[in-house]
Amino acid sequence: MTEGDATDHALATIASILDQPAFPPEAAKAVAGEKLEVPLSQEAGIDGYSKSGPGPMEAIRFKWTVRRERDDRYFVDETIGDNSRSITTGPMSADAAIRFVDDQASEARQRFEALRNEMAGRAAAADIHRKNSVES
Repeated sequence: MTEGDATDHALATIASILDQPAFPPEAAKAVAGEKLEVPLSQEAGIDGYSKSGPGPMEAIRFKWTVRRERDDRYFVDETIGDNSRSITTGPMSADAAIRFVDDQASEARQRFEALRNEMAGRAAAADIHRKNSVES
């Protein structure tokens, strides 16, 4: 590989995207590294409780939002980006709906971090290989 290798440029571009914060600080309150769009305030605040998954591109970011229907039945709508049709889970209790949203967001963050770490490891391995090739 040469210093101008397209793979190096692609990895550098991906790394620069991943190093950017996923959410602008003025747009959301950060809570444990996740986006909390609607502050939770007891029973009244549960309807609309929402979290988004990590990632640099809004168009492919997952979002989970709690929705209350009659008889205190709660549903969670999962969307990808702004214009997707939702996939609904429920009915469930208010506590179960919040737990579901939190669990989904946590799992998405874990998967994102695993992918980020894998990409960083591959970039480091490519650097070592490139340096060894140049020295030979």
